[in-house]
Amino acid sequence: MEQQGQEPWEEVFQPGRFPVRILKIPQRTTHRSTTAAPPKPLLLALPDQPGEYPVVVFLHGYLLLNSFYTQLLNHIASHGYIAIAPQMYCVAGADATPEIADAAAICNWLPEGLSSYLPGEVRPDLQSVAMAGHSRGGKVAFGLALGRTSHTTELKFSALVGVDPVDGLARGVQTQPRILTYKPHSFGSDIPTLVIGSGLGSVKKNPLFPACAPQGVNHREFYSECSAPAYHFVASDYGHMDFLDDETVGVRGQTSYCLCKNGAAREPMRRFSGGIMVAFLDLCLRKDSGAFNDVLVHPSHAPVKLEPVESFVSEVEHESVESLLPQPV
Repeated sequence: MEQQGQEPWEEVFQPGRFPVRILKIPQRTTHRSTTAAPPKPLLLALPDQPGEYPVVVFLHGYLLLNSFYTQLLNHIASHGYIAIAPQMYCVAGADATPEIADAAAICNWLPEGLSSYLPGEVRPDLQSVAMAGHSRGGKVAFGLALGRTSHTTELKFSALVGVDPVDGLARGVQTQPRILTYKPHSFGSDIPTLVIGSGLGSVKKNPLFPACAPQGVNHREFYSECSAPAYHFVASDYGHMDFLDDETVGVRGQTSYCLCKNGAAREPMRRFSGGIMVAFLDLCLRKDSGAFNDVLVHPSHAPVKLEPVESFVSEVEHESVESLLPQPV
């Protein structure tokens, strides 16, 4: 999908070549309903062009709206993916177990119900599915993919993405079900995993409120417990809510500006996270490693300043990436 005159790594950080259509699907109204409606309301961003496309399920952060991620979802869809963002709840308590159950139900609905809501010539490739989530949604994504509850799905995930995932308020103050075990590489999953972190997420905006992605329960611990292959990208100068749309309205939208330490603007962080997600999805779902390996080897190609990139991969994968490094003369 490389655009004329652009390198693969440049293309993933720009809007893709596909026009995008946004759809809203209401949830089923009763448990006995025989219609194909999903168990939760869905926001879909999909290529507005005939074809078969891989699927990305994206779970929103705590007390946020799925619509706050429209620009991020639009970026992903423009590169040839069907992005599905459920509205998991209006109000939720500390225990995320019900959300994992709901995420499993949504995934189990996809094979039977999704196609009936898509334009006739747009087809989902349910053999190529990624699970992703932001903040508490990242915790839920990991919880489902790792089988941390009795709620499971028959879908097989080809990729897992944690966007600044959070497992609670602090180490020892995790919400249920606990995902982190504080044992390196203990997740025991072979699903390729990308963890995106915010450098400012662990910084308090003011003394009255905790950090939005506190130390001990944030992206660093999630990455440290991943099994191979796993990758960790951290944008130094951006915060926990910088993945959201430029404008988030209403009370919930306003709190996204007030409670978390954020960067100067959301667009660069959103462009980076959308781009690195696309590059990772291309690697895992399309076997196209060009853009991802380039940013892995040349982090300066990203549109934001990154901390040193971390990866935990097999020897074969390590040698493949090392071959891309400049060789001494």
